[in-house]
Amino acid sequence: MKGKMQGVTLVADWAPKPGFKLGAKDIEGRQTYLGSQVWRNPRIEMREYDIPTPGPEEVLLEVKACGICGSDVHMAQAEGDGYIFYPGLTGFPCIMGHEFSGVVVEAGKNAFDKRTNKPFRGGEPVTSEEMLWCAQCKPCADGQPNHCERLDEVGFNVNGAYAKYMVLPSRTLWSLEPLRKVYKGDDIFLAGSLVEPTAVAYNAVIERGGGIRPGDRVVILGGGPIGLAACAILKRAGASQVIISEPQEERTRITLQIGADYAINPLKEDFADRVLEITEGMGADLFMEATGLPTVVYPGIERVIWEGRTLNSRVIVTARAEARMPVTGEVLQVRRASIIGAQGHSGHGNFPRVIECMASGMDMTRASTKKITLEEVPENIIRLQTDRSECKITYVAG
Repeated sequence: MKGKMQGVTLVADWAPKPGFKLGAKDIEGRQTYLGSQVWRNPRIEMREYDIPTPGPEEVLLEVKACGICGSDVHMAQAEGDGYIFYPGLTGFPCIMGHEFSGVVVEAGKNAFDKRTNKPFRGGEPVTSEEMLWCAQCKPCADGQPNHCERLDEVGFNVNGAYAKYMVLPSRTLWSLEPLRKVYKGDDIFLAGSLVEPTAVAYNAVIERGGGIRPGDRVVILGGGPIGLAACAILKRAGASQVIISEPQEERTRITLQIGADYAINPLKEDFADRVLEITEGMGADLFMEATGLPTVVYPGIERVIWEGRTLNSRVIVTARAEARMPVTGEVLQVRRASIIGAQGHSGHGNFPRVIECMASGMDMTRASTKKITLEEVPENIIRLQTDRSECKITYVAG
């Protein structure tokens, strides 16, 4: 397929901070696993690209929907010294966008659909993992593709979905055909663009966090799309009380609609006091930290663990942040509590399980509160740096 297309491209200056050393996978001037230590003066440009051509095991997609993620916002956002907020894998210039869905346009001869075990066909609705794992290194062999030693990420160091077309390896694609049972027309693509962030939440609270038993109490800190998805998943898993801590009223309202039982505004009431009040002094079995503000929120979590009557509480760290958590070891020891890190969404069948949850009634489309054109993506990424009134802004192809 010949032709040109526009892509929303993030550009930044390679300017390592003093003391930075290239890692084994870092590429001088191009790529690093420690973005906030290297990239300075980010800016978003609309650039022209050739429409990509798929290889034998790849698929060409026409993008139909792509949500703006907090990672997009933080890659394009600079600290006072000009360095980007985002601390992880980054390689610029790069077309942004990794929460997407689309239709198959063209597939290589060895590009197979895992759902049917047959070659992909044109017109099939699909979504994809954004973590491109190699399938050859030890973490991949151990079933931990999120920690692939040769990891690439769509929209971070590999061209992403804020464009009309993109090419991906067929191994990371998942069919959205099951969603036809509940979504009509283009709504299937809106739902499909929410599979990736929902899978991040699923990986955090179910796979890494160990899940819950029906009747457990859970607290989610941060009412963005990941926190919202965690509320829906944990309520579906049988939580007796799902408590969301979120200062933005618009986000709180959606979270209550989708599964949360109680909401706390930490700017207006004491977080720890309120959790202990709601749970009648029991505390919680599971906490998910999805704010990216560990120095702000962890002391409250720790106080609930210390003063509550629940042993073996787990704290799942999901949001990316460079800041250190102020942890008191004595609290973890005496209360038998644990802190668990969660990264990404791949592996353990997270994507197909999320798709099946959506196909059986877990409606995440309420998280998408604003639809925009491709040309409006840059201004809305910048807007989200200071305005959090929208939960999920989604680029929807015309």
